[in-house]
Amino acid sequence: MDGPLLPGDILFTRGHSFVSRAIRFFTRHVGESRTKVNHVGLVVQGGTLQDAIVVEALRTVERHRIVEQYGGQDHEVSLYRSKRLTPAELARVVAKAESYVGRRYGYGKIALHALDWALQGAYVFRRLGRMDDYPICSWLVAQAFGEVGLHFGVAAGAASPDDIWDYATTYPSEFARVQDLVRVPAAAAARAAA
Repeated sequence: MDGPLLPGDILFTRGHSFVSRAIRFFTRHVGESRTKVNHVGLVVQGGTLQDAIVVEALRTVERHRIVEQYGGQDHEVSLYRSKRLTPAELARVVAKAESYVGRRYGYGKIALHALDWALQGAYVFRRLGRMDDYPICSWLVAQAFGEVGLHFGVAAGAASPDDIWDYATTYPSEFARVQDLVRVPAAAAARAAA
């Protein structure tokens, strides 16, 4: 990794569990290339991969070090950084993400994503569900960036980790890759815990 992570960097993860594979399957549209990631979060406090703090929707929306969640685990992480947002705009994105900390995860939204998948990705059930008090990972990141008018090519409520990944990797004039998909070593997790 070249340089420290910064507030506003997007964390993408790729897990290998049944649930992770199912998320990648159900967020892929017909004719689209294979989905690479199944989860997203947002760096809210910069630093090294061992020190940076992220906000992400897990069982609740949590704020923790990246290495605490992914160090030595069967996940790969990648990070992308906006090239067009100002520091003031990124501060608004971070503040919006942090405003969700403590909220319970929106498990019902996952079912609505699957129903929309059956309609080839139409934004119907998720829009009608109106479950904004219960974030999921991609909704949280999309809402945070929506605060400054960046929408990843889809409505915030329709965004999946794959949509955010596709946007970040398709528009290099807007996003720079900070870290390729790699595993966070267990040794990094042990150093961070010490």
